[in-house]
Amino acid sequence: MHALIQKKDDGDFSLVDLGSRNGSFVNSKRVSVPQLLKDGDRLLFGDQEMLFHCPEHPSAPASPVSTDTRNDPTTALHVHSLTTIAVVDIRDFTPLARTVSEAVLSQAIGTWFLRVGQIVQRHGSWAQKYIGDAVMAVWVHDEKARVGADLLRALQAVSEINTTTSELHRTLPLPHPLRVGAGINTGSAIVGGSDYTALGDTVNAAFRLETATKSLGLGVALGERTFTELRLPRVSPFVERQVELKGYEGPSTAWAISFDDLQEFLKGLTAPVHR
Repeated sequence: MHALIQKKDDGDFSLVDLGSRNGSFVNSKRVSVPQLLKDGDRLLFGDQEMLFHCPEHPSAPASPVSTDTRNDPTTALHVHSLTTIAVVDIRDFTPLARTVSEAVLSQAIGTWFLRVGQIVQRHGSWAQKYIGDAVMAVWVHDEKARVGADLLRALQAVSEINTTTSELHRTLPLPHPLRVGAGINTGSAIVGGSDYTALGDTVNAAFRLETATKSLGLGVALGERTFTELRLPRVSPFVERQVELKGYEGPSTAWAISFDDLQEFLKGLTAPVHR
């Protein structure tokens, strides 16, 4: 395939180029990462030009008032929502970019973004952002009683992302399996906006935790609030570590785990009980 247009759960559409030789363009700008589309955008694939048409429907009957705004487009920013931020980054992406062709690299990153987006949406992510060779997924905790369950869904998403990333080289001409690292952090954040923004210290710390996994030598690092909200027994596969997070004074507590141990931990939660 040359490219695809993906519909997200929130109703938005994104253009994903899949490593095409001549590229995909939105309003004359080449697409390298998934590009959010707007009504009236001009798309170019090779010599085929298309007009993307997705207008608003002002004449549609008003919907009943609902207090659940998780998937409703809005230009407002909701302050101090309790959120969990997961940041997943491809390891050693810069050396990879030097060893494969632009077409293979574009196809690899496009396929990765597509699959990661499908995974986090399936596990209830409120929004996703594509940043270079990383993805940020956001879970908004509307119900305090369900925070723990939401966090397990985030962990399951991260585990599945690791699996699908490690298998990309089987279908694409990559020199070796790709690896990822993940930082997960829970706390208050400013979320919302027409482009589903997440801002604040909770977001910054999630990025720093992902970076810390490199020095920890483990795939996943959780912030202290995330680990606490999971309410795990005292004996768990997560190990407590003190890490230096760039921009923060003094060491911070992180709870780290390898992807193999995370997968076994999640399997244990769903394993049938034999009586």
